[in-house]
Amino acid sequence: MVSASLVKELRELTGAGMLDCKKALEESNGSIEEATTWLREKGISKAAKKADRIAAEGLAEVMINGNDAVVVEVNSETDFVAKNEEFKSLVSAVASAALNNDVKTNEDVLSQNVDGETVESLIVNKTAKIGEKLSFRRFEKVTKAEDEVFGSYLHMGGKIAVLITLKGANEEVAKNVAMHAAAMRPSVVRREELSTEEVAKEREILKEQAMNEGKPAEIAEKMVEGRLLKFYQETCLEEQAFVLDDSMNVATYVKNNGGSIVSMVRFEVGEGMQKKNENFAEEVAKQMNA
Repeated sequence: MVSASLVKELRELTGAGMLDCKKALEESNGSIEEATTWLREKGISKAAKKADRIAAEGLAEVMINGNDAVVVEVNSETDFVAKNEEFKSLVSAVASAALNNDVKTNEDVLSQNVDGETVESLIVNKTAKIGEKLSFRRFEKVTKAEDEVFGSYLHMGGKIAVLITLKGANEEVAKNVAMHAAAMRPSVVRREELSTEEVAKEREILKEQAMNEGKPAEIAEKMVEGRLLKFYQETCLEEQAFVLDDSMNVATYVKNNGGSIVSMVRFEVGEGMQKKNENFAEEVAKQMNA
């Protein structure tokens, strides 16, 4: 017979459900260590069953240490879990592993050690404990020069994370640019960073639009150039009208403050991924019935 105090101890150690803890102790003849292993093994199989679920919610985080900075995105299935303190600590652990080690790929990050286990193992165990699929989606690491500054901004607690690197300006200017980028969704810093394929495709679309408006070919070509300029102003950070003073673009704002833009990392959680349409009440009910 397994005692209630033993079940309580195992539950506090692992975060697993009461019935699972009781079953684990019964299978392990009352050994906490063996029962913990049994639960981890069970957790891994539970996590595997969740692998085909869509995890398009979650959080992004920016972490800075001296001249190094990293932006990470870790996904959950629901926004309810993304607000959970345990999930937030997982995101911070992933960011720290990426920031403080020589990593080039997601696999490198997943293999790093955090308190005696790999990041990959940590995610698997948290998946089993929290009860829905969690996944590390991406990261970008930036190293700046001594005469450069970082500016970071998190929107809605981490739904959008931006890291800006400026040369010659101060951190306040960099943060203002990061806030602008969060709001205005630029895809690149400057037009030269757009691929030739992307520009050619946009040019073709704009030409078709002009032709469909009944304009002669030579007029259509001129219209394309004007509309392409608007496309650059919408997609390129430097050319966007600055949100705090739309009398100038972002590049001018930074230049007026003695600097230039070096780089931008902007992660919007779940961008490009399919999202499930669930309301908050359903999320709460799901967690209570898990």
